[in-house]
Amino acid sequence: MNMQSVGTQIATLRKNKGMTQNDLGERLGVTFQAVSKWERGETLPDVTLLVDLANVLETTTDFILNGGEKAMTYHGKITVSDMIDGLRCLENMGKLLGKQNLIYRHAIRGINESMNTDIEEAFTNDSYFECFVAEAIIQNLKAGAYVDPTDVKIHFKHEYYRNLVLEHCKKYGIK
Repeated sequence: MNMQSVGTQIATLRKNKGMTQNDLGERLGVTFQAVSKWERGETLPDVTLLVDLANVLETTTDFILNGGEKAMTYHGKITVSDMIDGLRCLENMGKLLGKQNLIYRHAIRGINESMNTDIEEAFTNDSYFECFVAEAIIQNLKAGAYVDPTDVKIHFKHEYYRNLVLEHCKKYGIK
């Protein structure tokens, strides 16, 4: 939590409501000096005041404490190993059902056409396979999943794909 961002957010919300520091302080039972310290990022509001502060400023405590940034909520956790296993399952489907099996052919064709690629080539090329793993992770991040950056750093051999996934992690608030 960045105290300066929190303070800036409080000041912005207060001013948008047309309130002075004194007005806000009176509503919360604190001095204008206390409000001033919050807004300068010197101190934070007492936890017992946060709900009242959010109510007075007509916002949420998350919005205040995140400095106006949207709080990320993740819908499930994924691992690099799970993504690798998932792609290997597709490869194994071809081995178990047969590469000419209609179910396998449609799955492969659907992936190849929607991604303009040849996923079967990835089953024999480590670099290409890692590209698909990165894509699988990025798609999950876009859908709201969480992946541990340390897991990414450990499992990716190719720096380019590792950095690409880590950039997307940052983009979705994962550090």
